[in-house]
Amino acid sequence: MTRFRGDADATIHTLLETAARRALGDASVAAGDLDAVHVANMAAEAFDGVSGLHNALTASIGAHGAQADRVENTSASGASAFQRGVQAVASGAADSALVVGGERMSDASTETATGVIGSIVHPREHAYGVTLPSFGGLAADTYLRRHDAPYEALASVAAKNHANGARNEYAQFQSEISVAEAADSPRVADPLRLYDCCPTTDGAAAVLIESTGEAESQGAGEDESENESEGGDSAVTVRACESAVGTHAVAERDDLLHMESVASAGEAAFAAADRDRDDVDVACIHDAFTVLELLELEELGFYGAGEAWQATIDGETALDGALPVNPGGGLKARGHPLGATGVSQLVELVWQLRGDADGRQVDCETGLAVNVAGFGNNAICTILEVSA
Repeated sequence: MTRFRGDADATIHTLLETAARRALGDASVAAGDLDAVHVANMAAEAFDGVSGLHNALTASIGAHGAQADRVENTSASGASAFQRGVQAVASGAADSALVVGGERMSDASTETATGVIGSIVHPREHAYGVTLPSFGGLAADTYLRRHDAPYEALASVAAKNHANGARNEYAQFQSEISVAEAADSPRVADPLRLYDCCPTTDGAAAVLIESTGEAESQGAGEDESENESEGGDSAVTVRACESAVGTHAVAERDDLLHMESVASAGEAAFAAADRDRDDVDVACIHDAFTVLELLELEELGFYGAGEAWQATIDGETALDGALPVNPGGGLKARGHPLGATGVSQLVELVWQLRGDADGRQVDCETGLAVNVAGFGNNAICTILEVSA
């Protein structure tokens, strides 16, 4: 990864190249040996005024002869690009695939950024001024009322993820906050407050997928100098990477709190991996808003409806809890550079599974990540394990 920031003094091309070279160095693979390069990015044209990122990246790193493309799936572009790479390697179309996700959002005006992100919602809803934060506020209000939960249920997610981000040198926010500070932060979309919402971010992340008889994820963006000391040769197996779409227009859903894309992708991933919820030791959940962490944990079956908030308050999802969630800080504290987020979740899982997450390491052999497009329009669920 690159350090996620709100004001990176690097171009989108430089961010992508930096992450790519770190992943290649970590895996000891030459760019010229790559069969495929998949670049995840949502809106470089709007944010940076550039396109053709995949062609520029392959040229800059020297991946001559590799097939290359750009994958866009709004805020789930990163995991979609990873799935593209997994499918290429698993099918035999490629022996090695480099997946790089990145976004540089800081140069765009607030008006431009709001317009780009707002375009994710259904066109009919967008035409009436509906935004992702307003959906988040509606969902949060519904969740708290339905399950008789206090606002502190949301603030506890924010405080936990900031505590984890404070232990992650790659995170945008590296300071802790209290539940009280989250509760006192400015309102954004009632009951959501500032600390309930992820920031706009610049950054990139990369992973290398190689075939060793089965699809495997073998490298994850660290500096070459850290390879020997941090176990860069340890392999992590991709057990499953499954995706599903859900109802696009939120108003057409039977239940505002039901994210069918997350539930369907999760069921498919558990079935493909031949694993169950109890097998998962650590999870990276798409917490663009704090309420989404709770909803997605419930949609994935880790908790029953209305149970995730109490589990969070009780510390079950903390680093030392029964199911550590977002040990790298999540979107809330690590940051949310749209095209990079899904890849950064997998980088964090690889570091955790290899035992390289200094300061926030949890005991784990199996990890799960879910990356969500829009407000549940599409979701990709991935399960990784330490290779036997």
